[in-house]
Amino acid sequence: MSLRSANVTQGVERAPNRSLFYAMGYTKEELDRPLIGVVSAHSEIVPGHFHLDKITEAVKAGIRMAGGTPIMVPSIGVCDGIAMGHIGMKYSLASRELIADSVETMTMAHQFDGLVLVPNCDKIVPGMVMAAVRMNIPTVVCSGGPMMAGSYDGQEVSLSKMFEAVGAYKAGIIDEAKLDECEKGACPGCGSCAGMYTANSMNCLCEALGIALPGNGTIPAVHNGRMQLAKHAGMAIMELVRRDIKARDIINEKSIRNALACDMALGCSSNSVLHLLAISNEAGCPLSLEMFNEMSAKVPNLCHLAPAGDTHMHDLNNAGGIPAVQTELVKGGFLDTSVITATGKTLAENIQGAYNKNTNAIRPIAQPYSATGGIQILWGNIAPDGCVVKRSAVAPEMLCHTGPARVFNSEEQAIQAIYNGKIVAGDVVVIRYEGPVGGPGMREMLNPTSALAGMKLDKTVALITDGRFSGASRGASIGHVAPEAASGGPIGLIAEGDLIEINIPEAKINAKLTEEEFAKRKAAYIKPEPNIKTGWLSRYARLVSGANTGAVMK
Repeated sequence: MSLRSANVTQGVERAPNRSLFYAMGYTKEELDRPLIGVVSAHSEIVPGHFHLDKITEAVKAGIRMAGGTPIMVPSIGVCDGIAMGHIGMKYSLASRELIADSVETMTMAHQFDGLVLVPNCDKIVPGMVMAAVRMNIPTVVCSGGPMMAGSYDGQEVSLSKMFEAVGAYKAGIIDEAKLDECEKGACPGCGSCAGMYTANSMNCLCEALGIALPGNGTIPAVHNGRMQLAKHAGMAIMELVRRDIKARDIINEKSIRNALACDMALGCSSNSVLHLLAISNEAGCPLSLEMFNEMSAKVPNLCHLAPAGDTHMHDLNNAGGIPAVQTELVKGGFLDTSVITATGKTLAENIQGAYNKNTNAIRPIAQPYSATGGIQILWGNIAPDGCVVKRSAVAPEMLCHTGPARVFNSEEQAIQAIYNGKIVAGDVVVIRYEGPVGGPGMREMLNPTSALAGMKLDKTVALITDGRFSGASRGASIGHVAPEAASGGPIGLIAEGDLIEINIPEAKINAKLTEEEFAKRKAAYIKPEPNIKTGWLSRYARLVSGANTGAVMK
């Protein structure tokens, strides 16, 4: 087999290169084997990454068992929960591009023959996968696994309940003692937060894409199966290298459609739209927003994990995980099972023998939560290029809603109004200048959605933003409005009190304004100064594209 690493390890001309390997204690025998980059996002600031040193060592053991030489290189990673609600969240989505670029840099500079990617949380997973398909080399994703559910007030809970408890406290529904109980019980240990939030959505979708082994999305971080999975991932990459099965052989138009089907069935985070758009763009088979609605119209929603329901990731795992979901989808004819995967086998071979072990966690295909999928794209005069809602987490009574706009030019302004009781039933909260350019960085806004949920307003108040919402958000939380306000989008022309009409089943969102009124406002519009004028975010704002194309760099 031809190895890329020969460029740094073989021949007289590479004696200086080899001497630098020898300086680190590598042996000739190790340099004569395939060099496998193990990209680890281990750090001491992200609960989902806190234990990745152990996962990384297990991956390395698997690579050695299968005849390769593992080489660990690091990756940055932002904890969205810790970054939430302040300037730090502006850096989260932007970090996806830094991660993709740094993985490309380390891989190409050192000529790795294959990659095992060891991420776990929101932007780290798609960032690493974007790099893999960009370079098109053999790759396996091995995440760190989900956190176990926590405990509060005698119930299983996860991080979304913690954010909602703040709103409940502000509304006088719970006291400080109950808030403290929730604070200390919601997150019991390492792993990606226990609901179908963005991290777990993307780890499950890596399985659906075929770039990760079965179990990647659902085996809990603290289970022995997670360490075994990591060793198998290390062994799997050696098989892919031997057979020259590259990232784009796995991630292509067929597997992306499979992932869209799983997205709809699972009720994944609305952020999955951004990331699947970006991954498909790097893979050379771009998606359109229309394809999400096409899939949503025919693939039923089978899972209601937190925040949509009261089940958590360990429940999904115990029910059979993603293979069990895939067996249900195969019954409906929604998957192409001929696609090759990171196991070196087809999807059909991977899920042979899998079955649904718990119909409370995974509804049978004939008895779904809804006949339509978990994600819906809306269009209208507010969002001519589209916007996104996690339909499966919207209360039935909010699928159609008309109310007056309450307009805010930042998340901080909106959350202050919510905490001060200025938002009432029927309102439509509009938060703008929080998009990829305007934020910059398209902040997740879990604080306002959770505050409304904690105040028992999530079934009477809608939110619309050119920013985005956390996977932990629920309710009529409509994000990714494009074009964004900072790019001249009509959301920037909405005024306080304008009537906003939302019709999720019909994929419509409109302000009850005439074209003439919009034109009049546009003529009088004065673009505000950028929020950030220096540093990386200023450069990001100048180069990033709109949410409707995945907020990728131009």
